Amino acid sequence: MKKYTLPVLSVLLFLSCHLRKKEQRKNDPYLVVLGIAQDAGYPQAGCTKECCVKYWEGIEDRKNVTCLGLVIPAEKKLYLFEATPDFTRQWQMLKETSRLADKKVPDCIFLTHAHMGHYTGLIQTGREAMGAHGIAVYTMPRMKNFLEQNGPWKQLVDLGNIRLATLKADSVIWINKEIGVTPFLVPHRDEYSETVGFKIISTHKKILFIPDIDKWQKWDKKITDEIRNTDVAFLDGTFFRDGEIDRNMNEVPHPFVAETMSLFDSLAARERNKIVFIHFNHTNPLLRNTPEKKQTSKRGYRIAYEGMKINL
Repeated sequence: MKKYTLPVLSVLLFLSCHLRKKEQRKNDPYLVVLGIAQDAGYPQAGCTKECCVKYWEGIEDRKNVTCLGLVIPAEKKLYLFEATPDFTRQWQMLKETSRLADKKVPDCIFLTHAHMGHYTGLIQTGREAMGAHGIAVYTMPRMKNFLEQNGPWKQLVDLGNIRLATLKADSVIWINKEIGVTPFLVPHRDEYSETVGFKIISTHKKILFIPDIDKWQKWDKKITDEIRNTDVAFLDGTFFRDGEIDRNMNEVPHPFVAETMSLFDSLAARERNKIVFIHFNHTNPLLRNTPEKKQTSKRGYRIAYEGMKINL
């Protein structure tokens, strides 16, 4: 048997612990941002403004519609939060980042509501595309009824491409023993379904995901309290300021980023740093390299980008 001196034993012990921690990190679950744009993506159809012209001129990159992926490496499981019009690209991105190239379909999809950017990607699960079988799709009751009663979504249900499961507001769905997802109602334009945000919780982290809400003041919860009780908050950043689009913005209410920052500026720096703006309209300067983007970061807030990872 070899005899080691104390210094050598210390080094070996350090390396052993380091390798164990590295292996643990490798198997830690995480969220990954697969899209950051508003429902219609970037660039947006019919837009002739400078914001989209810069894409067509090759100056800016396209951006996928807002979506999060959840990776659980130890179980080789992949989950989607939203099924967007960019579903094909986002599913491939999720497989690549997780190194699960052979994965055929998501293990589960969670939907927030029935606006075009949040559920229409389900069509890719049908027989014209994936030909999936029994993908679990978690929805609120009105959303479930909408999908069951209206084509082409009804066909996905009838053919068994997707299997609808009902969510209950403020009731947790446990993905495994350590990770749970809790939907909560938020005020939004609910023409076809309720609208929810999600709390994604693990033994180490609490993540808030609210891609769509009308105004913070309309919510029956106090957003500043929610921020204090979470680790990372992906918040609706659709428009940066009032007057950003050529229509009455009361028709499409969202909390302007400028409003949200004014609301949170009194919080400590560590609280502001929890906030990650997401779901940007094509007109939003946070989508591009702009003075507004630099100023937002300078004030202590974060801006979502595709490929951004949050360990759970």
